[in-house]
Parts: sequence; structure tokens; C-alpha cells
Amino acid sequence: MGSIIVLFELEADQAIGPDGVEPVVRSVHASGADPDAPEDPLPQTLCGLDTDAMEHSHYRPSGPGEPWYPPALQEQRCRQCEAGLQAA
Repeated sequence: MGSIIVLFELEADQAIGPDGVEPVVRSVHASGADPDAPEDPLPQTLCGLDTDAMEHSHYRPSGPGEPWYPPALQEQRCRQCEAGLQAA
């Protein structure tokens, strides 16, 4: 697989409030990049979820050996997406 897009699955009905509190990230998923629009994800994550309702994280690993997900969200990473990345 070429490029991946890292997506956030947010808690349901979360919105940024007036005090600037960010929504809660439920899971971090991976999707392939759309070949026609490389900054856009494919319709499904590697684990098979619909990407339409997910937020683009704009995260990119800073170098070789860095995790595919933001390190601060290690516990929220999708293990199925991770297995899909390792198999690719």
C-alpha cells in the first residue's frame, strides 16, 4: 500500500464547545489514500468502517520507525487497521 490516511472516530454527538474542548477520540483508524485525491481517504478503513463520519487527523509519521498513529493515542489505535497495515 502506498500512502495511508489516519482518521479519528469520535465519540457520538461530540462537538467543540465554547470553551474550546476538543471532541473525544474513540479510535484511530487507517485508510488507503484515494488515488484521484491523495489527501482524501478511500470509502472504508482497513478494518471495514465507513470513513465518511470520521475526522481526518492530518497526522504523518515524522520519520522511519515512527508509529502510523499519533503516539499520544496509542491506546485508541485500531488493532484491525494495524494488522491490515502489517499485512500490506
